[in-house]
Amino acid sequence: MKSRRIGKTSLEVTEISFGAAALGGLYRACPRDQAMETLQAAWDSGIRYFDVAPWYGFGLGERRVGDFLRDQPEDSYVLSTKVGRLMRPVPTDKVPNYGYVDPLPFDADYDYSYDGIMRSVEFSYARLGLNRIDILYVHDIGGYTHGKALNDHYLGQLLGSGLKALEELKSSGAIKAYGLGVNEIPVCLDVMNAGDIDCILLAGRYTLLDRSAVAELLPLCEKKGTSLVVGGVFNSGILAIGPVPGAHFDYLPATEDVLAKVGAMEEIARRHGLPLAAPAIQFPLRHPAVASVLIGTAKASSLIRNMELVEPTLPDSLYAEFEGLTLVAPPLGDEAVRV
Repeated sequence: MKSRRIGKTSLEVTEISFGAAALGGLYRACPRDQAMETLQAAWDSGIRYFDVAPWYGFGLGERRVGDFLRDQPEDSYVLSTKVGRLMRPVPTDKVPNYGYVDPLPFDADYDYSYDGIMRSVEFSYARLGLNRIDILYVHDIGGYTHGKALNDHYLGQLLGSGLKALEELKSSGAIKAYGLGVNEIPVCLDVMNAGDIDCILLAGRYTLLDRSAVAELLPLCEKKGTSLVVGGVFNSGILAIGPVPGAHFDYLPATEDVLAKVGAMEEIARRHGLPLAAPAIQFPLRHPAVASVLIGTAKASSLIRNMELVEPTLPDSLYAEFEGLTLVAPPLGDEAVRV
């Protein structure tokens, strides 16, 4: 599989990468054997960049990814995890419900400060059982998760001391790159205007349907040499399953407007003999600022099916037909808090 460079670093990642949220039991249980089978399918398909986070199953995702990568040649893969949440043990009957099924018995405390980031990294080493992490993303900072008022506090932590921790880790060689792992544009612009970062893992905001990143973020990434790793290319599934009853966009039931746009997109793809998921998964890689497209699943069969959509490369003329059907997501207010 082809690789692309992360920002101005020497680090290269495969154009398709694997996201491990589902391996932590996101929305449905994922037995260990199933997780290992899915990771093996990703490896066999040529994927060599794996992304995880303490949040995924409250540590379970990191344990599983670490167990798999420990048996691979040491310099044969790239690994990213995240900072911003510290896992705290709780009684089994007090484990919160944040959408993970059968997670480890922990809850999360937010901390984007210097000390919080350094502690998070040490905890991640222990859960992974590995002695290196290549990329660190600051996870879910922004109004999308916290609401505006609380995020002012957390952003102050990051800009006040958290970025210093990340820069020290990079300067020492402990990591090779750092950036943000978020679902929104405004906080990316805030952080990039305050300093330089290597990369952004951006979910759902540069897709075939949602072009929120186009107006400001992509030009700024090109200007500063910051790479995007694009997740959420199916926008909560609707670009994979189409405008069927119960389809979701941005974690919520799709509106009539979104259903209509996706229906028209699906018809275009059908005329070309394609499932809509094929242009959806390939779309972000057409932009030079994009280093990788992140796909996540807890099933080997789904991973293999998605990888079949990556080749052959679809022509520019096809994408021109989708242009009138795109949308820009409205700004998120305090009522749109995500956990």
